[in-house]
Amino acid sequence: MPSIPFIEARLDLVDEGWRQIETRLTQHFIALRKRADEGSAKGSAPSEADEDEGDASSWGRYDRNSPTPEQTKRIRDRSRKLAAMREAASGVQHLTSEERERLSVLRGGVTLVPVESEHRADEIAAELHASMPWMGPATEEVWYALRRSAKAGEPGVRIPPLLLGGPPGIGKSVWARRLGDILGVPSTSIDASGETAGFAVAGVQRGWTNSQPGRPLNLITSKLIGNPVIVVDEVEKAGKVTSSKGHSHGLAEALLSLLEPATARRWSCPLYRVVFDMSWISWILLSNSTAPLPEPLLSRCRVVRLAPPSLEHLIHFVWMEGRRRKLMTISLEAIEECVRRAMPKRGKISLRTIIRLLERAEFLESKPRLH
Repeated sequence: MPSIPFIEARLDLVDEGWRQIETRLTQHFIALRKRADEGSAKGSAPSEADEDEGDASSWGRYDRNSPTPEQTKRIRDRSRKLAAMREAASGVQHLTSEERERLSVLRGGVTLVPVESEHRADEIAAELHASMPWMGPATEEVWYALRRSAKAGEPGVRIPPLLLGGPPGIGKSVWARRLGDILGVPSTSIDASGETAGFAVAGVQRGWTNSQPGRPLNLITSKLIGNPVIVVDEVEKAGKVTSSKGHSHGLAEALLSLLEPATARRWSCPLYRVVFDMSWISWILLSNSTAPLPEPLLSRCRVVRLAPPSLEHLIHFVWMEGRRRKLMTISLEAIEECVRRAMPKRGKISLRTIIRLLERAEFLESKPRLH
């Protein structure tokens, strides 16, 4: 898999502290002195290379012992100065040692999961559609994005931000998680109904008691894959948090810069205050109603309207998902019968209910039998 630079910082410049630099300079000084002593013993004059490598004569060329206190002080002063210059150029000089250690895994960049060909894009879309055919409009958008990515030869798959709107219980979140599984990329879900949803997306900046990075950034640093699928559920229910100084922070404000490719490419983390490339994330926003959502958020997404699944769709899902979970035929027949009986009475049945039935059957089948 191809890799890309992810953090706009030189983490390699802070690998060594001034003590490590001092050790290297001291060793280099001793090596230069030995070369000079060998040249003196042979009665030969120092070469231009010897003079270029630090002018060893000014450091006590013929001293056979360790550096003198004065020489040690000069080495230490130079080491501290070099360490300070390297740290200033690193871009992470303001971070604690613990934070630098946490980000050190990004030194070599992150990998991207690609779509190898348009044929593979067709296979992914077909598999996604086969499991949940009533989500066809959403699957179609993904299919087009995958084919574009493969045709352009992009190093990683990247789906434009999607906003799936439809009634609750039709399987929007199930479809989004399955998308990540089929693509072979990490994924995570954020519940926007919590008042801290904005912080879960972008992180909590310094000054707040619970300062921490956002979950998308945490996911990338833990998996080292730069194009995960991030699902934000019930975006219409997102609230705002107001600080003691009167500053408000909501989900929409956190998302806007991450949904726009130009700003996501150089996104500054509120906690670390370091720039990251978050432009490869595939964002899937889920909403029961798009009416309460602000226009700036809607304008950055492709809005997909979804209808509830039919009875036959639900029966199809029971058998597809049941086979995937390797459930017995008798269990699936019992679940199908429950769905057929419940649908006419209630008018609809939630996909969550069907999944709970499948999970219950899976649990019962795994229990040891008593003879």
